[in-house]
Amino acid sequence: MRIFASTLTLVALLLGTFPQPVNGAAVQPVALQDCLQMALERNLDIQIERYSSLFAENDLNIAYAGYEPALGLGSQRNFSRRGGGIDEFNRETPPSETTTDLINTDLNGVLPWTGMRYNLFMDLSESHGMSGRQTTNGVVIDSFDQTTGGVGINMTQPLLKNFLIDNVRFNILIARNRLKSSETSLRAQIINTVTAVELAYYDLIFARESVKVQEKALQLAERLLAENHKRVEVGALAPLDEKQAESQVAARRSDLLSAQRAVWTAQNTLRKLISDNYRVSHEVEFEPTEMLVPVAQIFDLQESWRRGLSLRPDVQQARLVVNGDQIDSRYYRNQVLPQLDLIGTYGHGASGTATREYADAFDNFRSGDRPFYTFGAQFSIPLGNTAARSRYHNSKLAVEQSQLILRKVEQDAMVQVDDSIKLARTNFERIDSTRQARLYAEAALDAEQKKLQNGKSTSFIVLQLQRDLTSARSEEIRALADYNKSLSQLALNEGSTLDRRNIDVRVK
Repeated sequence: MRIFASTLTLVALLLGTFPQPVNGAAVQPVALQDCLQMALERNLDIQIERYSSLFAENDLNIAYAGYEPALGLGSQRNFSRRGGGIDEFNRETPPSETTTDLINTDLNGVLPWTGMRYNLFMDLSESHGMSGRQTTNGVVIDSFDQTTGGVGINMTQPLLKNFLIDNVRFNILIARNRLKSSETSLRAQIINTVTAVELAYYDLIFARESVKVQEKALQLAERLLAENHKRVEVGALAPLDEKQAESQVAARRSDLLSAQRAVWTAQNTLRKLISDNYRVSHEVEFEPTEMLVPVAQIFDLQESWRRGLSLRPDVQQARLVVNGDQIDSRYYRNQVLPQLDLIGTYGHGASGTATREYADAFDNFRSGDRPFYTFGAQFSIPLGNTAARSRYHNSKLAVEQSQLILRKVEQDAMVQVDDSIKLARTNFERIDSTRQARLYAEAALDAEQKKLQNGKSTSFIVLQLQRDLTSARSEEIRALADYNKSLSQLALNEGSTLDRRNIDVRVK
């Protein structure tokens, strides 16, 4: 079984090579596609889920083994002695002895189309021995040496129970359904992993951009502190304003540390998804090469619903459950029927003389002048048949229940798709509004700083506007990240993640 990602390319991480460390840390520039390929190759959840398909494939092979014929070979020797002793005339009677060597072989199995059971057989036996008898001339010893045998076929053809479906065909159908289910589960795991990588990648970009925002906020606070310090020295500003600026600097440093910690957390989240060796990947700092770009998208609810109902793994799994329950119901319905079998045997017998033995027997087989056959029918049914009927009724209930579950899964999928589209539209609109808010905050701060320089404002107002600007910048990049993440979430709810990323997944 292999997974192919047709449009993705391997990067240095897959080969175990990284750039040389810079200041003690290896920096690995990565694009989103690079991360997705790493995840397909290295993600532990995907690797674990692959085994489910292997197990299911072996289970299918086990089910097909029900059609493999069984070959039997046997050989035995039988010896018996009887008679002998003294008769009524006080004469000694010699015993009779018989030695029989048996050789038999058979090939039996089940045909895959109608459930016919067959048994091809061939047996040969050689008997030799002696017996004594009293005559008027005394004791006469008779000896014999003879070979007999037969070759033929026994057949049993069900006409009711086990005709349309029997235990072997039932197991094969169930195993096939389970194999499809395991492949669907693997596809679901890949989709979930790809989505998780996308979200982690966008979160890492957001975290790194947030660090830049907090660095700018700290620079603004430090610049205001320096300007206030000069004004306090010349007596143009009260010392309280300087203390307020110092408090702002301390607060911005704390915010910067929190933003840096968020980067480390985002790094670890991405590392866990795209690597199966955390010890190695821990020494690498991933640097996204992409930016958060608001790519406009046209949303079609009906088309998204169509994709969701056809592509989502959970919907496919629910349909497979219905299919499995229908297979159960079909089998148990057949098992309610009475047993009516046609039975028949056809073959040829053979025997050999004392001089030619096996040669005569095989000559008889070839000549075919000793045919034998039987045919008939056998009918049986358990009185009441309660167990079979109860199993069939339970199987029908299971089908009805699984169909309701399927309807619920489909309905949930449609609701999730609808919610995702609305969220994506809202997040796209947020991008423009947050950009405008950031521009207004920059203009307001610039104007207030000029008023402060002219003595027409206070540090308190400037500090407040600095905080507003930092918040506006954070909200802008958060809107960009949320929009890109909402597109990933929409693709997840549609089941179109792999198509969206041009990932061709084929399980072999």
